[in-house]
Amino acid sequence: MTRKTDKQLGMLKPIRRRDFVQGALVTAGTALTAHQLAAADALSPPPAADPAISGEYPPTRTGMRGSHPGAYEIAHALGREGARFPQPAEAKEHYDLVVVGAGISGLAAAYFYRQKIDPDAKILLLENHDDFGGHAKRNEFHQGGEMVLSLGGTHNLEWWKFSDVVTGLLSELGVDPHAMREDMTFDYGHDAPNSPAMWFDADTYGQSRLLPNFSLRNRLTKEQIEQIPISEEGRESLLHFYTGAVEPLALSRAEVETLLSRISYPDFLREYARLTEDAIQLFDKDQHGSWGLEMRALSAAEAIEVGYPGLQLFGQDWEGEDFQYPVAMWPDGNASLARLLVAKLIPEAAPGANAQNIATANFDYSLLDREANDVRLRRNATVIHTENTDTGVSVTYASSGNIHRVTATHSVLACYHSIIPHLCPAIPAAQKDALKYQVKMPLILTNVLIRNRHALDKLGIDAISCPGRLHGRLFLFQGIQTGGYQSKGDAVSLVFWGSVSPPKDAIDIRSQLRGSRQRLLELSLDDFEREIRMVLDELLSPAGFDVSEDILAITVNRWPHGYAYEYMQLWDPDWEEGEAPHEIARQRFGSIAIANADAGASAYTHVAIDQASRAVDELAAIL
Repeated sequence: MTRKTDKQLGMLKPIRRRDFVQGALVTAGTALTAHQLAAADALSPPPAADPAISGEYPPTRTGMRGSHPGAYEIAHALGREGARFPQPAEAKEHYDLVVVGAGISGLAAAYFYRQKIDPDAKILLLENHDDFGGHAKRNEFHQGGEMVLSLGGTHNLEWWKFSDVVTGLLSELGVDPHAMREDMTFDYGHDAPNSPAMWFDADTYGQSRLLPNFSLRNRLTKEQIEQIPISEEGRESLLHFYTGAVEPLALSRAEVETLLSRISYPDFLREYARLTEDAIQLFDKDQHGSWGLEMRALSAAEAIEVGYPGLQLFGQDWEGEDFQYPVAMWPDGNASLARLLVAKLIPEAAPGANAQNIATANFDYSLLDREANDVRLRRNATVIHTENTDTGVSVTYASSGNIHRVTATHSVLACYHSIIPHLCPAIPAAQKDALKYQVKMPLILTNVLIRNRHALDKLGIDAISCPGRLHGRLFLFQGIQTGGYQSKGDAVSLVFWGSVSPPKDAIDIRSQLRGSRQRLLELSLDDFEREIRMVLDELLSPAGFDVSEDILAITVNRWPHGYAYEYMQLWDPDWEEGEAPHEIARQRFGSIAIANADAGASAYTHVAIDQASRAVDELAAIL
């Protein structure tokens, strides 16, 4: 296949602003000047120019989002380079509580503080991004006529795992997950007659081939395996594996459990299933989205637990059906939950917002940080220092090219764990080590607004795995009518979901995660756009898709610090109760409490809420 030029791919069309070239702000140990601070702030994207949107409204911004330019440079200068900052002026603001991070855990902490400690508490939330919600990022498209919402990060409500605390909070917000499920048909791309599917691209496999009704977690037939464009030896090894032609190993159930927990899934496929390397490669990126990990980070037991084949090698039954997940969802993911919390905390910013209309409710961002508010939410404010004082807490942050300091009775650090030792250097050494232990898992959700879904319907697909491409999976995002949202127009969002493969020489889990993160940060918006256009051109143009005309907008939600670290069989011991890193890391330090999903060592929204409640309870205990 002849590779198309950027012009033929439509790269030169001005569908969104180009991002800035990434670069280091400072060298190690140097002090940031006011000019450098202002330069970091200047990286933050400008307001949307869409005439249908008035005022400064971040959800409509396209291009590089998630951890966008301007959101992380100061934190990197602090954590990576050991930067020093100018001294702040004397504090002019005092609060009952300062929350570092306005994600779901930070917002919930503010809510619980007013509920459990003081209903009239004065609270300041400091957020380094230009929008609230943290990983629950709202993505709005207005380029195709009717507003189209899509996923920017955190997006599931695993209602069957809710604690009483979480159930109570959602009830107070008017959220009924069971009713939400009745208003959604979306199922991660399992709705089309021929989905899920797998697509093999020409660059990687020598030919472009789309295989419908194909999933590595389903029991593949001989006819399907024969269509996979890998070596004949590779296809033969897969045939033996999936059809049970391998002689079962004579091991007891206990021996099987031990073996599977101590070997990576690719090594298991290599050593016990006798798959060839080109056959094993098909699995590498299959959990990039769900886990944020390369498959070699998972034990064979962890992979088999979520539906991958392998038990048949031991004479045990394998269902061979793709994994189903009965979540409740909003059309903007859990951004609607963040919006509900903001509407409760700062009702002036969203009058009339409730669970029935939250997906379409109007939010006035100019009212989030008014002096008259009891709760204030300050965006584009990167905290660089926190410390206990004789009267409470002092919090220093950078914003608009200046360094500011505020004081409070209490503080909740609702940011990711590994940055906290840099923000709060007085924390005990053992707690610092525990905080640094939890390296977050990188994640990408790239939304592509396309003119219509005709090409996918013609092909009979709405979810495709792409083992040879940057994003391991893409799916059509449609079919959620919760929170008052109705998708009426033809334009629809395609979500490219995944992570970035770590370097091959990154062996241990933390090296893998840091390697993936660095590679992710090195990718420009042009890199993402070119990849998307190449994939959609090769995949959909046979069904009439015009890559230069049918892509209306692109939003890349880049999360270098994405999923919370969860303990893995290959990399972490079985900790005694109270001795796990996350339990040590989250301990209250004076008037400073710690909350987020890291504090629960589990990458779920309900965990972030539970940890917010725990942090506030710890502060209440010292009053």
